[in-house]
Amino acid sequence: MRRYDIDWLRVLALGFLIVYHVVISFQPWAQYIFFIQNDQSLEWLWIFMGMINIWRIPILFMISGMGARFAMERRNWRQFLKDRTVRILIPFIFGLFCICPISVYIAMQYSGKEPQYIPNAGHLWFLANIFLYVLLLLPLLTYLKNRSDNFVLRFLSNMFHRPAGIYLVALPVMFEAWLVNPESFPGYAQTSHGFWLGMVCFLSGFIFVSLKSVFWQAVEGVRRGALAVAFLLYLVRLVIFQLEGEPSVLTAFESMSWMLAFFGFGSLYLNKPSRKLAYFSKAVYPVYIVHMPLQYFFSYYIIPLSLPAAIKLVLLLVLTFGGSLALYEFALKRIKWVRPLFGLKL
Repeated sequence: MRRYDIDWLRVLALGFLIVYHVVISFQPWAQYIFFIQNDQSLEWLWIFMGMINIWRIPILFMISGMGARFAMERRNWRQFLKDRTVRILIPFIFGLFCICPISVYIAMQYSGKEPQYIPNAGHLWFLANIFLYVLLLLPLLTYLKNRSDNFVLRFLSNMFHRPAGIYLVALPVMFEAWLVNPESFPGYAQTSHGFWLGMVCFLSGFIFVSLKSVFWQAVEGVRRGALAVAFLLYLVRLVIFQLEGEPSVLTAFESMSWMLAFFGFGSLYLNKPSRKLAYFSKAVYPVYIVHMPLQYFFSYYIIPLSLPAAIKLVLLLVLTFGGSLALYEFALKRIKWVRPLFGLKL
């Protein structure tokens, strides 16, 4: 059964990621991670970005695991592997050699360095992780799909029927944070922490969908409490730790609280079809793929202008989103041979 709320959450999560990337250009450390940096910073924006920073990538991995379970419902393991190869591996390889190098080239040009063609995973790094999870976990995923009465699902189903029992799912995420002890919890890209946390979230998402209505009823039941806990822990992280140096285990618990709240509210209010969702659920993946080189292109010309930082921010947001959507609408979805390169079906 299709879950429209998961489609909406995927659209919103990738949309937030694009906003997040644009905001980075207005932080005093942007140049150190190879973003084009504005001279005037808008550091106050990080108060809000810090709120989403700890769940922006974990929720994508979790939604990917959910999508894998939905995809396996009507496919055997060979068909599923072929589908994930087309949807994930091909766009990743294309992005590695043809999309992400554009951003690096523009950044080098802007900083006065000699521009070079450098293949890199850039903002698409998590696609490689997802495909590896599919390969590594495929026997387990197949078992969980074919044995719906297995011990794990029976145990979790029993726990989820208990008050706040769903918070049991926070333990694997907290254990990963304790075991890896990352220097920075939001340091996901191409790190061991990002890899293992992503695998935990991917497998969790697969299991959640396997539990069917049990999971959705459980997250609906804890949605308000989870949101309150998440916001309280965020305030602790903001006021006491200034968004840095908080124990990773506590951050992991906050991250899971945000995600449980989103799934709960989404299940209640977003699980219905709409024309907007039908459009954006197809558009968001290719839009995300192309947004970064477009963001760098527009930054190259907008950042040097003598304009207030807030106006530059708005211009970059509008142009990045608008340019990416226009490219999707008038080129990517209309040229048949291009579609698979951006995760679109033929």
